[in-house]
Amino acid sequence: MTQSPEPARQEPVTPSRRDRLRPLELVGFAAVLAIFSGLVVLMATRDLVLAAVALGIAFIVSIMMVALVGLGGKPSQEDLEARKDLQQPDDTTWH
Repeated sequence: MTQSPEPARQEPVTPSRRDRLRPLELVGFAAVLAIFSGLVVLMATRDLVLAAVALGIAFIVSIMMVALVGLGGKPSQEDLEARKDLQQPDDTTWH
């Protein structure tokens, strides 16, 4: 049996600092929204437990909304090119 040729080596992808910090920015945005809602509930009711529950719920809901909005975005040109490479390998003996 013959061995298939080695696939072409590609340079490793190194994301920029902005790309690496993007998830942290989104979690920070969700945390700010949660803190705001927790403070509103705390000022309205003066109940710490209820404010903590509202803060937790608001954090989870805002994380979910940020994730859904992120999934709905248009992919970049680099993303589209990477997807083309994944759809069909270079050699013709794939299964």
